[in-house]
Amino acid sequence: MLSIIIITKNEEKCLPRLLESLKNQSFKDYEVIVSDANSNDKTREIAANYGCRIVEGGKPAGGRNNGVKEAENDLLLFLDADVILPENFLEENIKEFNERKLDCATAIYKPQGDKLVDRFMYFVYNNWAKSMQYFFPHSAGFCIFCRKEVFDKAGGFNERLYIAEDHAFVNKAKHSGYRFRLLKSVPILASVRRAEKEGRFKFAMKYIYAGIYRLFVKEIEKEIFEYDYNYDNSK
Repeated sequence: MLSIIIITKNEEKCLPRLLESLKNQSFKDYEVIVSDANSNDKTREIAANYGCRIVEGGKPAGGRNNGVKEAENDLLLFLDADVILPENFLEENIKEFNERKLDCATAIYKPQGDKLVDRFMYFVYNNWAKSMQYFFPHSAGFCIFCRKEVFDKAGGFNERLYIAEDHAFVNKAKHSGYRFRLLKSVPILASVRRAEKEGRFKFAMKYIYAGIYRLFVKEIEKEIFEYDYNYDNSK
């Protein structure tokens, strides 16, 4: 019923935590596709040991698109390797997705860890996303539910964009006539490693700038600031 696409690059530290959280889900009717961007650590070995199908990845947009090519189910879920799912995440959110007759959705974000600054940062983002979902929706690529029909109609993730191809995807889906909403059932546990690497203030300012640029100018096709795809994979 569900095809889960996970993009990876050197994620031997984070991927096992995500795959264990998937293994512990109350909902079991899913396949996992790992779209890997030439990892030189044990990422592919770990994915294979958990029974994942492995495809060639690349940058995030291309990796997700390649994963969908191998997907066998109508309902898709895009994840990043550093998220963690509470044990009833799939069951409750899929139930809500179907009951609300949605075509595309994301979950509420909750930070991994208990630092007040991270909880505040995600509180602000969640409320921003709630207010924008009806006319200019946002969703980070680490958690997007959508139907295969929506993916095809939206043309997948735009590989020409510099960043924010995930937000652009859900926005295009919405403006293609599909119903996008934030799911209220169970939050996803999001990593804060990029914020820790860059510094939380700098991280927040980059994303605020990107959001304003997209809202008032256009999708981000060129480099408007430095964006490093490499994380601190020790966390």
